[in-house]
Amino acid sequence: MAPNPPPTAAADSDPVPDSTQLRRAVTSSFLGSVIEFYDFLLYGTASAVVFSQIFFSGLDPLAGTVASFGTFAVGYVARPLGGVLCGHFGDRFGRKRVLVATMTLMGAASFLIGLLPTSEQIGSWAAVILVLLRLLQGIAVGGEWGGAVLVSAEHSTSRRGLWAGFTNAGAPCGMVLSTAAFSAAASFTTEEQFLAWGWRIPFLLSVVLLAVGLFVRTRVEETPVFRAAREAEAEAEAEREKGRETGRDATGEAAPPPRTPPLLEVLRHHPRVLLLAIGTGVGAFVAQGALTTYFIAYGVQAGHPRQTVLNALTLSSALAVLGILGWAALSDRTGRRPVVLSGAVLMGGFAFALFPLMDSGSALLLTLAAVLGQAVIHPMMYGPLAALYAELFGTRSRYTGASLGYQLAGLGAGFGPLLFAEVNRSSSGEGALFISLVIAGFCLLTVLSVLLLKETSGRTLDDSGPAGLPAVDEDEDEDEDEGRRAAPAP
Repeated sequence: MAPNPPPTAAADSDPVPDSTQLRRAVTSSFLGSVIEFYDFLLYGTASAVVFSQIFFSGLDPLAGTVASFGTFAVGYVARPLGGVLCGHFGDRFGRKRVLVATMTLMGAASFLIGLLPTSEQIGSWAAVILVLLRLLQGIAVGGEWGGAVLVSAEHSTSRRGLWAGFTNAGAPCGMVLSTAAFSAAASFTTEEQFLAWGWRIPFLLSVVLLAVGLFVRTRVEETPVFRAAREAEAEAEAEREKGRETGRDATGEAAPPPRTPPLLEVLRHHPRVLLLAIGTGVGAFVAQGALTTYFIAYGVQAGHPRQTVLNALTLSSALAVLGILGWAALSDRTGRRPVVLSGAVLMGGFAFALFPLMDSGSALLLTLAAVLGQAVIHPMMYGPLAALYAELFGTRSRYTGASLGYQLAGLGAGFGPLLFAEVNRSSSGEGALFISLVIAGFCLLTVLSVLLLKETSGRTLDDSGPAGLPAVDEDEDEDEDEGRRAAPAP
């Protein structure tokens, strides 16, 4: 399918935003994403470094790593559930209220992990409680991402890719903070102290981050796009009330039908959009799992000092913030599709260079692998996704649709490290080539999915087009396409 040349901004019919609220919305989304992913990815770092020794101490090292990554994957399984639950209420009652709840839930779960006794103290109950708290983390982050993206995207009328991209940029920034916190805790304690209590400090610090995040988030107003949709819904409800006796509205037309629940609307009317959204994002998430969580475990098993691996990951995560914002901004000019496609192709090839670089024994090459993969190539796939997912669905089901598509794709980041660790264990540490093939295969799926999508960067978010839905679900003629793509650059 030939790509459609996109404009550099959204169409003029979007509600006019307040610049102060836009800044607050972007700041809130970024900080919220940082905090949520600090907590969520902190668990990933702990899974690779600590949890196999304190919660699964009865297993051999490789089996303990697999079991630890298994609990890590539980959080990703819960993310779609969080997306559906929070998306339902966010589409019905507003983005802001839900986002305050998700942040509170995440902070509380992480704090309790920091207080959790080990398996030596309470036996198998430690692992059970750990899994339950990980489930709560997954539900929280599953609801956070979609709402944070929409708060930024629905407050903006131009440069939507950049503003929405700040939410995605919060993920590597959260990784920087979580890795730095673990590194600091490890450097100021002995190995014995770190395993006994030092690892708990980063989790307990979640309370401080939670207080800061809630202060910023409560100052953000509901998005103008959602307010406009609520007003339209109130008018439709009034028409339904008038037509209950006659079956006709005030104009004599058939009364508007009752509103469909957001999840049913997505599954019933836009299943193809949802499937393509999942396929578009899954390659980035599988690569993310390899470049973050599994990178730590593989690097340490390859003979690199743990601190060297953490330092490489910290540097690459910090640079990834710039990469995500840069590629997201470029997608406002060139379109989402070209940037994501280029990243998927490059990542598919880089997958075969990643593990040889890590196996080289050189700290410099290890760092180079982390920076190229996580800070340069991966952001090409990941940076534009925030705006792209927001543009795929109408206002009445956008929170649910965007969250569900993103979080189902995100299962790749949860199960990827688990699969990679199991392959490495069953092959006695010789499974790197197969892992590279798996990463390349998912990147190919992303390429095919993006090719089946039409460009979305010129679409409005206020449902002024045909229900605000993307071209992949509409049999639109070229004149209609050109009309929505005619907005001038800012």
